[in-house]
Amino acid sequence: MKKLLLIVLSALSLNALAWTQRPPEPVANCAVHSPYGFAQTVSAVSPICREAYLVAYDAPAKIPKYVAYTLTPPNALGCFPRTNAFVADQSLGGTGARPDDYAGTGYDKGHAAPDGDLSWSQQVEYESFLMTNMYPQAGSLNRGIWKLLETSVRGWTVQRNQVFTIYVGGIYGAGDKTIGNGVVVPHAYYKIVINQQTNEVAGWRFPHGAPYPNLGNDLTKFRTPIADIQAEAGVNFNYPAGAKELQPGTEWPVDYGALTKAKRAKCGSGATD
Repeated sequence: MKKLLLIVLSALSLNALAWTQRPPEPVANCAVHSPYGFAQTVSAVSPICREAYLVAYDAPAKIPKYVAYTLTPPNALGCFPRTNAFVADQSLGGTGARPDDYAGTGYDKGHAAPDGDLSWSQQVEYESFLMTNMYPQAGSLNRGIWKLLETSVRGWTVQRNQVFTIYVGGIYGAGDKTIGNGVVVPHAYYKIVINQQTNEVAGWRFPHGAPYPNLGNDLTKFRTPIADIQAEAGVNFNYPAGAKELQPGTEWPVDYGALTKAKRAKCGSGATD
């Protein structure tokens, strides 16, 4: 009886995570996520437009070259709970990464556009778990300073009541290891953040190499000139006219405690970042 109950509960759990994938939207619909124009890349990519983000997909590497998305203050405090509904992107016809490519590798399925920024709609929250929005990341990065930067972006958006556009990607090339059926593991990751109201921009680069040490929580240590990030990543992004790159240590302030309180006030006492 106990074994039968476990089987039933397991089936219910799987059914709870089952969701219907929508086909990608026309790329033109993603102009909101690249409001200054689409980036140029040194290698060929395929655009995949979703409601909440744009993927520039690198088919041979089976990861995004980059992901771009725009976050507004109302959307930064979404209340739909995390589902962990990881699934292969059906729009690739079975050629892309699958969740089991990561099984037993020691790497997290790390979001490019984070679930915490995409929890303002149930369908959008589900779509945050498409494998075309994932990178292989060591837990020390994904659950450490990378998460801190994700939370900071939400804090800046909410507490300044301003719209931000975010570019996020992996830095990889010949010699980088692969997992599963050919999924490349980048040796570094980056994030570039643009304040649409002030035209201020800032970039961060995080190393990602064995033995994957904990990188701490000082984000200023990983501030990197945007020109350097772009050259290493092989991507030329576009920026607002008169963009001003912030100097390290002059980033927008954030009150993490106030952000948590705002989330709980909107979504209930059980809400988490």
